[in-house]
Amino acid sequence: MFSSSAQADYAPYFYDNGPYSNNGNLAMFSLSEDTPVGTQIYRLNGTDPEGQEVRFGLSFDPGSKEYFRVDPKSGNITLVEKLDREKQDSVDVNISITDGRSEVVERVTIFVMDANDEKPEFQNMPAIIDVLETTESGKSIYKVEAVDRDTGSGGSVTYHLQTPQSSLFAIDINSGVLRIKSGQTLDYEKTKTHFVTIAAKDRGGNLNGNEQFMSSTATLTVNVIDAQDTPPFFIGTPYFGYVYEISVPGSEIFTVSAEDGDVGNPNPVSYSFDEGDDGVFGINETSGCISLLVAPIYLKREIFNIKVRASEVSGEDKQMDYGVATVVIRVVDLNNNPPTFYGENGPQNMFELTMYEHPPEGEILRGLKITVNDSDKGANAKFNLRLIGPGRMLRAVPQTVLNEAQVTILVEDSAAMDYERHQFLTYKLLAVEIDTPERFSATADIVIHLLDTNDNAPKFSSDYYIARIPENSPGGSNVVSVTAVDPDSGPWGEVKYSIYGSGADLFLIQPTSGIIYTQPWASLDAEVRSKYNFYVKAEDAEGKYSLAEVFVTVLDLNDHPPAFNDNFLEKTMVIGAPVKIQAVDDDAEVPNNVIEYAIMKAEPDNNIFDIDADTGEIKLKSYIKSLAIIQNITKKRDCSWSLVVQARDRGQPSFSTTAVVKIDITEATQLKGGPLGSFLLLNRNNPLQIIGMLISIICFMVIVTVIISTATFLRNKKSNRILPNRRVRRRPRKQHFWNFKSPFKSSETPRENFTVQEEQPEPEVVVENVNYNNNINNVVRHWPPPPCAPSLPPPPPTYVPGERHWTIPTVSAAVVPKPKKRPVIDRTDTVNKALVSELKMRLEQKKMATP
Repeated sequence: MFSSSAQADYAPYFYDNGPYSNNGNLAMFSLSEDTPVGTQIYRLNGTDPEGQEVRFGLSFDPGSKEYFRVDPKSGNITLVEKLDREKQDSVDVNISITDGRSEVVERVTIFVMDANDEKPEFQNMPAIIDVLETTESGKSIYKVEAVDRDTGSGGSVTYHLQTPQSSLFAIDINSGVLRIKSGQTLDYEKTKTHFVTIAAKDRGGNLNGNEQFMSSTATLTVNVIDAQDTPPFFIGTPYFGYVYEISVPGSEIFTVSAEDGDVGNPNPVSYSFDEGDDGVFGINETSGCISLLVAPIYLKREIFNIKVRASEVSGEDKQMDYGVATVVIRVVDLNNNPPTFYGENGPQNMFELTMYEHPPEGEILRGLKITVNDSDKGANAKFNLRLIGPGRMLRAVPQTVLNEAQVTILVEDSAAMDYERHQFLTYKLLAVEIDTPERFSATADIVIHLLDTNDNAPKFSSDYYIARIPENSPGGSNVVSVTAVDPDSGPWGEVKYSIYGSGADLFLIQPTSGIIYTQPWASLDAEVRSKYNFYVKAEDAEGKYSLAEVFVTVLDLNDHPPAFNDNFLEKTMVIGAPVKIQAVDDDAEVPNNVIEYAIMKAEPDNNIFDIDADTGEIKLKSYIKSLAIIQNITKKRDCSWSLVVQARDRGQPSFSTTAVVKIDITEATQLKGGPLGSFLLLNRNNPLQIIGMLISIICFMVIVTVIISTATFLRNKKSNRILPNRRVRRRPRKQHFWNFKSPFKSSETPRENFTVQEEQPEPEVVVENVNYNNNINNVVRHWPPPPCAPSLPPPPPTYVPGERHWTIPTVSAAVVPKPKKRPVIDRTDTVNKALVSELKMRLEQKKMATP
């Protein structure tokens, strides 16, 4: 440290705040290597005794990497280069402070602290090692070494296995020693090479503020070295050999093959018989070839089960491990004749037939004369027959043959035998022996040429055709072309077209091409008829046919102008009510028949009417409320107007017509004849509304008449009930009536419509107990008027000419309906019923006694 001063100037100095402060003179300051570049790591802090402003500086030794930068004013130090402790664990810097006159420089060391940013690195991996398969379990076979350049827990390495072979190997977590797991052994015959993946992991450390674990992996290849520990094994078992009737002594019957189980370092194999050869067979010790030693006639058995031994031979010709296999040798007759196909003239392997398509199912193809034969005997002459070809159209019988059989071909699928699909069919008839080891076989080709029949009807490309043609098209115009295809050949495949139906009168069709066109004289008019439909028929030479429907739409053209009923119309307009004019356009479709209305001219004034362009309703302007306004506008008392109204359609080109409409304007005053006259006058231009009003009045009158008639009928039905005749004594009483005038007959005064007389008390009726069947001598009852039996009708009511009298039980003269609730029957009612029965009996006895 040095200083320079002039006169009484003191040098500035740094504050020493210790190693745990973030400001001062960087004394004992340390920084983690994972600190991001651009981080403010420290602030230089100092002062000047005279209070002068100080500035700070930071420098490095020449050739050194500059990791930091300082702000001269604030003293803030920023990291500008990435730190790596593994490359440089400390940084020497020179820091300075100056007040402008004196400068103080200090050299400090910044220590770089470790972060867990390094993975473990293997020192001896990957590697390949050889291990003998007889190595004992638990024995170490390799030591893995890995180094982590981090310090602390981040530099401590542990070892782990990451492969399925971890069940066979184990590794010490700390030392990295790999050994065969206890209880396990290597086996060259099962697995020759093991790939062991080993992971080296550190114990974790801080990185960027988080706990970080780092690891790396490497593969150790373990080659297993074979040892002599497996006996020989036979290849291709089980073994079967055959001795035929023509075999001679010395003939080779079968050859066995065996190899040493220790394939890594195999020993030679020697062959010998253990048992079952009966001295009639021999085996070559080196090749394993079994041969016949005697003629077949000396063989005493049909089947021999011979045990063959294969033994390892060491370098000193010493036999070691061995394996045993069984060879089955059967003595059989020689199967030296394969199946053979015969035709009418001897052996044959090609058969041809010509026939029509679609024969009946189950039919026998009698044109094929096929015989199959195998000259061997017994099982050697048994074989299967199979027919191979397209689909399942044909079937061969029989399916199993012994020695010889006549082959029959049957039709199984008639529909599939179609000339349009196949002009000829090719099959192979296959005969294969069943129970012989040779499985001899023979084949014969069967070719069937199909002849066509008319089995298809023409078919249209569509079930219906839609066509459009403008109206007024000239006669002979093409409408639509239809197409039908008949897949049959020759004349059967030729199609002729025709049309029929109610809509076909205006059309023709070319029989061969299917082009539909209009009649030469036809004139199509969409206004007369716009839709036609008819049927088109496609027929072959034998009459097989199919149908399709044709829909023809006549497109409308704008060829009719609108027309009024009359070119001069007269209308009467009541102020507040519009008048309507109407024109008709005979075109068939929109917009050709859509009409727009417009007023072209109005006299004497052109500005008092509006017209609805769509409906043709003409009405006064909204401000015209009375005739006075109109007269004030025209200065005339006559309110009669002449309008020229145009009707124009919306077609292309557009047509129009005009009509003169004379309108007489009047006010809606009470017209002569009362309301009905006013109604008729106001609606004189709308007769349908007048007719509807008259029909409503007539229906109302009919309903009123029906109601009155129904009420009268119900009242008369109730008053004329017939009850049994009673033997009673009646006190005379005066009959009272209500007199009703006819409601439809006019009267001078309203009070004369009907006359009501006051009701009189009900008369008492004394009933004699003729039979004396109760203890009451005199019973007085208030009975209703007695019923009229057929034999004794009651006297007719008094008739007053000009009046109609009804006996009405109420003052209001309303017809009282019959009560629905059934009256309660008490003891008195029971007595009354008994009296009525007695009276009826006496009356009948009296009639019988009368001569």
